Parts: sequence; C-alpha cells; structure tokens
Amino acid sequence: MDLLRQFKIWVLFTCLVFQCGCGFYLPGSYPHKYDIGNTLSVKVNSLTSIDTEMPFSYYSLPFCKPPEGVKDSAENLGELLMGDRIENSPYRFKMYTNETQIFLCKSDPLSADDFKILKKRIDEMYQVNLILDNLPAIRYTKKEGFFLRWTGYPVGIKVQDMYYVFNHLKFTVLVHKYEETNMARVMGTGDAAEVIPTVDRTSNVPGYMVVGFEVVPCSVSHNFDSVKNLKIYDKYPSAINCDPTTVEMAVKEGQPMVFTYDVSFVESDIKWPSRWDAYLKMEGAKVHWFSILNSLMVITFLAGIVLVIFLRTVRRDLTRYEEIDKEAQAQMNEELSGWKLVVADVFRAPDNPALLCIMVGDGVQILGMAVVTILFAALGFMSPASRGTLITGMLFFYMVLGIAAGYVAVRLWRTIGCGDSKGWVSVSWRVACFFPGIAFLILTTLNFLLWGSHSTGAIPFSLFVILLLLWFCISVPLTLVGGYLGAKAPHIEYPVRTNQIPREIPAQKYPSWLLVLGAGTLPFGTLFIELFFIMSSIWMGRVYYVFGFLFIVLILLVVVCAEVSLVLTYMHLCVEDWKWWWKSFFASGSVAIYIFLYSINYLVFDLKSLSGPVSATLYIGYSLFMVFAIMLATGTVGFLSSFWFVHYLFSSVKLD
Repeated sequence: MDLLRQFKIWVLFTCLVFQCGCGFYLPGSYPHKYDIGNTLSVKVNSLTSIDTEMPFSYYSLPFCKPPEGVKDSAENLGELLMGDRIENSPYRFKMYTNETQIFLCKSDPLSADDFKILKKRIDEMYQVNLILDNLPAIRYTKKEGFFLRWTGYPVGIKVQDMYYVFNHLKFTVLVHKYEETNMARVMGTGDAAEVIPTVDRTSNVPGYMVVGFEVVPCSVSHNFDSVKNLKIYDKYPSAINCDPTTVEMAVKEGQPMVFTYDVSFVESDIKWPSRWDAYLKMEGAKVHWFSILNSLMVITFLAGIVLVIFLRTVRRDLTRYEEIDKEAQAQMNEELSGWKLVVADVFRAPDNPALLCIMVGDGVQILGMAVVTILFAALGFMSPASRGTLITGMLFFYMVLGIAAGYVAVRLWRTIGCGDSKGWVSVSWRVACFFPGIAFLILTTLNFLLWGSHSTGAIPFSLFVILLLLWFCISVPLTLVGGYLGAKAPHIEYPVRTNQIPREIPAQKYPSWLLVLGAGTLPFGTLFIELFFIMSSIWMGRVYYVFGFLFIVLILLVVVCAEVSLVLTYMHLCVEDWKWWWKSFFASGSVAIYIFLYSINYLVFDLKSLSGPVSATLYIGYSLFMVFAIMLATGTVGFLSSFWFVHYLFSSVKLD
C-alpha cells in the first residue's frame, strides 16, 4: 500500500510539473494589453561596452531628458548588483499610431567636458540600451549576406578622425492582437505591482501586445534654426532621410545636438510566448549542441572506464586480503606494500583540521546554491525577462544554505576530534565569515575602482549596508543553527584505531602535488565548452538561457570530481601515503586552476578590445572570485567522496 501511495504521489507531482510547464512562460512578465492610442513609454538602461565592461548611466551623456524629470524604475537586488540602472526616457509612443519626424529636444551647446566624454564613449564602443514593455531594443545589421542581431545601438561612430552621434532613431514596434484564449494559460509573478488584465468580452475594440522592439539608428544633420520654436513631440518641419549607411551629425565642441525619432507599428504573427526567441537566438550565442554532447559522451565514457577499473581493483584487493590466513597475512605485511599497511594512520587528523572543516562547509553551501539556482533557472523561474532574478536567487539560496554549511563543518570537526564538540561555535562562526569575508575583500577593492570611474556598476553604499545586514541577520544565525545541529548529531565513528606514533611515508617516485594538479584536467574537460558560453554571456553581453543543459553539465562535473578524487586517494594509499585529506580536496579542486588559466586565455584572445588597466583588473578580480568559489565547491565534492570511500574501504576488510 505504501508503494502504491508513493506511486500516486509521484504521478500527481509529474502532472503538476507538466501543467506548470504549459502554464508558465518567462515568469516575471505579464502579457500587457494596450488599446489603440494607449501610451507606450520607453525606458533606458545603463550604457554598456564590451570594451571596458564598466556600465554608465544613460544621462551621463548629453541626451534628451523626459519633461517630468528623470526617475528610477523599481529595481531588485540582482539588477543593482549587475549594474543595471533603469530610468524613464522622453520617448513616447501611442499604440498602433505611426508617427514620423518627431522632434525630441535640442541639447545645450557641448561644453569641453561633454565633448570629451562623448568622444570617449564613442571610442569605447558604448551601446545605448532601450526597453519597451520589458523587451530590449534589437538592431539588425547585414554582414556577408547574413543578418546579425544586436541588443541596443552604438552611441556614435568615428569616421576619419571625426565623431558622429546617432541622433535620429527609427523604431519599429511589432504587435500581436490580444487573444484571451491564448493568454489564459500564461501566468507569472509580475514585473511590478500590476495585476493580470481583465478582458471585457463585450468590447469590440481590439487590444494589442508588444511582441518585438526594433531600432535603426541614424546620424542626421538638422537645421538648428528650424527647431528654435519647436517643443517636445512637435513635428520636425522638413523631411528626415534615415540612412544607416551614411553619417551626417558631426559632434563639435560648442555646438548643440538635435534629437528626433520615427515610430511605426507592424502587426506580427509572433505570439506572446515566443517574443523572446529573437534574443535567445542571437548570432554567436547559439550553443553548439552537438559539440557539447560529444564532449559529455567522451567524458562519461572515460569516467565509466575509470570507475569500472577502480571497482574491480578494490574488490580484488579486498578478496585477496580476506582469503589469506593470519600467518600468511603477517608475512604479506612484511613483504608487500599497499593501502592495508596504513590502517593505523589513515584516519590520523590532518594538518589544519579547522581550516579543512571550514572550507568543506563553505563548499557545501556554494555547491548547494549552484545546484538549486540552476535547477530553478532550468524550470523557467529565472528567465531573461526577469532581470536580476538569477543573482537575487543565488543570494537567497546561499544565505538559506548556511544551515547546511554549519552542520557539515561542525560534524566533520567532531569526527576529526573523535566526538569532542568543543569549539563548535568558533568553527560555525568562521564558516559564516570565511568565504563572505574573502568575497567582501575582493568586491570592495573592485568597487573602489568602479566608484573612481563613476560607473553604475559600483555597488551603492546603501546596498553594501543591506548586504551586510542580510549576511549578519540571516546567513550567520542559520550557520550557527546548522553548527548546533551538527554538534548534537552523532559523529562518524572510525572503523579502525589510530596509532600514537605516525608511520613513516616511503619516498615517492613522483611528487604527489604533480598528481593533484594533473587530476583537475578531467573535470575541466566536462565544462570547458560550456564555460565559453558562460563567459560570453558575462563579458560579451550575450543571453545565456540553456540552463537545463548547464544542470546536466553540473551533475556530470560533480560525478567526475568524485571519481577523480577517489582514484587519486586510492593511488596515494597504495603507496603508503596516508596524508590523503588535503590531497583529496585539491585533487578535484585543482580544476579551478585550469578555469583561471582559461579565463586569462579568454581575456587575451576573445576580449582583445578590453581597454585600460581598470577594466583588466575588474576582469581578473571577478575571475579570481569565481575561481575561488569553484575551488571550494569542487574540492568539497572530492573530499566528501574520498572520505566516504576510505571509511567504506577500511570498514569492509577483516582486520587483526
């Protein structure tokens, strides 16, 4: 009956998952119905550049400001940490109303400082990022017969030592007729405090949804005298020829700039659930599925071979040790070497046991955060439409999993101390401070660089205070609670006794650190292709969305890290090297070294245009932060698997 009940529960759960899969698409965004003539407001995000990786406020340049003044949009924690600063803009549209030659504003004559910073932003290839109904503006360019898609448009362009600004924008808004039958199953959590729109069944007025937002930037020379008496949204008196292949509006010191725009609405067959497809199929960001699948198959095959050989060898050794009698066993102990000879030393406490417990506890916390976050993202709860939710979710899961970090660290501490729970509070506190403290040190240093550059990527002081309060009020108490639970839980009993005098380790043919460093190559092989797309998403502004595949890669990485560490630990025990604790941690944790080397390679060969020491320092700083977190997570996998293996191995063999 219990099995039948469990089967029914699983069937119900599966049905609910599939139902949710049909009902949910891009949580964080409701379908918004606009009637003809309703106002559409365009928002602006930070200016971004792959040349510097430092975002700046849109209004740091002399662009037109909205009549009601600049206002910040509601932003979540993740958006602020990512450097997004979403503000209102003067661009206004009316649903399904085409407008041409709309005058926006004439800027003040460019001062020397404005002229200098505008030229600098053009040289550094900064992009303007506009947003309409939560969709970023997309731009199409043609190259060698192919259409390339880009989000945003450049501030300007340099041609023969002259700087030109794109001062006329030609917008195309793709709309789809609102259909209640298609919208009934689309639900979400909302971008802001808005409700699901209701539809009046008796109304014959068609409503529309925005399903696309395209922009064509042009550099047009305007007559300054003809706009003297024009107000915002008036019609420009003469025809504007928007040709993206020519540039006319040269930027000159002491001369104003005139901004105009056109907007046209086109009814599209694209439906609401498919409106993000154009962004997820960006050229260069499309994942090479067959290449990744091939890599995964090769790594899985190699790991399977290693596992089979490894299990056969251990089983043979166990059988061999158990079948011989005591006299032959004593003779064998004198004549042969092997892992059984270190039985009295294998569980001897390692050097710096507290540090090992702390790093393992933090590794459990980081690994758990990664698994849960990627799983939720794969299920669609952290979509590109919900800006900042990925970072916010990572912070939330990291803080909550502090209880797991404290529990694992303190229980391991008690196991190494043979049941002594003395000092568990100190271990828990250091677990709560170790990784966040190093992260705080790295990010604060980088933040000072961003503050000095007046970048929006700098974390505001108020946000620093909020992060510290979240850490102190949520993460630290939960870690202490986990430590308390670990102190109350029974420690893991060793299957063998440890001698007071340590056994001498024979001279090794090869240095053990060489094996430890080389062990990281196999885990690196499981993720280096996926790593390219993740790096491109972070540093090249491309959209990363294949979280389902990333989850598979993560699981495979965990399996390979465990297998590599097991094999290396067994090799060390076979040569009578009983100091396996730290080596098992760094055997799988050494993958972080190869990831850092790959990051340097990516900086040199893929981010060739990255300019200035500040940008390079930011890149290396963030890479070190990422690599350190990966080292803790993968090292923890290797250590825990090796600990389980050694405990299992020495509890399975018959001992005198």
